[in-house]
Amino acid sequence: MPKALITGITGQDGSYLAELLLEKGYDVVGMLRRSSTVNFERIDHIQNDIELAQGDLIDGASMVHVLREHEPDEIYNLAAQSFVQTSFGQPVLTGEITALGVTRLLDSIRMVRPDAKFYQASSSEMFGKVHEVPQTEATPFHPRSPYGVAKVYGHWITVNYRESYDMFACSGILFNHESPRRGTEFVTRKITDAAARIKLGMQDEVRLGNLDAQRDWGHAADYVDAMWRMLQQDTPVDYVISTGQTHSVRRLCEVAFGALDLDYEQYVTIDEKFYRPAEVDLLVGDSSKAKAELGWEPKITFEELIQEMVEADLNRLS
Repeated sequence: MPKALITGITGQDGSYLAELLLEKGYDVVGMLRRSSTVNFERIDHIQNDIELAQGDLIDGASMVHVLREHEPDEIYNLAAQSFVQTSFGQPVLTGEITALGVTRLLDSIRMVRPDAKFYQASSSEMFGKVHEVPQTEATPFHPRSPYGVAKVYGHWITVNYRESYDMFACSGILFNHESPRRGTEFVTRKITDAAARIKLGMQDEVRLGNLDAQRDWGHAADYVDAMWRMLQQDTPVDYVISTGQTHSVRRLCEVAFGALDLDYEQYVTIDEKFYRPAEVDLLVGDSSKAKAELGWEPKITFEELIQEMVEADLNRLS
């Protein structure tokens, strides 16, 4: 029975990946930071089926200990300071976790589990001010936030360890992927949560930034399947994972509020404080390489995704 270690297991992607691996017969170990309050909400339904280990991307020794104790065959690094807006306010912390944390983990693997397969969660935010549309594995990076910069470092240090130490280390350049488990600080969940609250009379408006920003949004459950497929290959290769379709924040509002028979224009207020210091206007990926080599493609449409999120928020709040 293969064993997988997931960092960031209490997050959106970590919880979906843990479910997938359990279905495939894996032993699943989740690494999480020591904290006075840990949110197990996303993994509460599978907590008895997985093992949890304390470790921190800031503390290399803790990762060495986890690897020695559990000896995983596959390691998925999903832990990060992952909110772009926060990275502008806390750029050093973002770099310590999202960039240097990858180095600490890779070096621990090199010393303790050099034959294990490693997956790094790269991000479409690395493309930032895009040089071409759509973005592929060959598109140059031009990050526009401390988060994006940190992810570029994490991506290239993964390539470096692969080439320097002959490790099975690869990155998935994942475009935006959402779900009902997305944190409410992210714009997709902020909108679906607000729409449900407005429908139930719990709030009157929602304040947003740039409605014309366009993203390639998919479902997290589809994207964790791509992660697993990448580690089943004979050789480590980096892949863009995306739907290939782009939608604006405005369209997201239309779909979310429309699912509740509401007109978003009556409730959405533009607030400049939600604009980024350096905006990313258009991200859309070309995942044809992943489709050809991994046999992967998204199953859930944008409209189905937003509908699911709205319904989940409505049920939760009701």
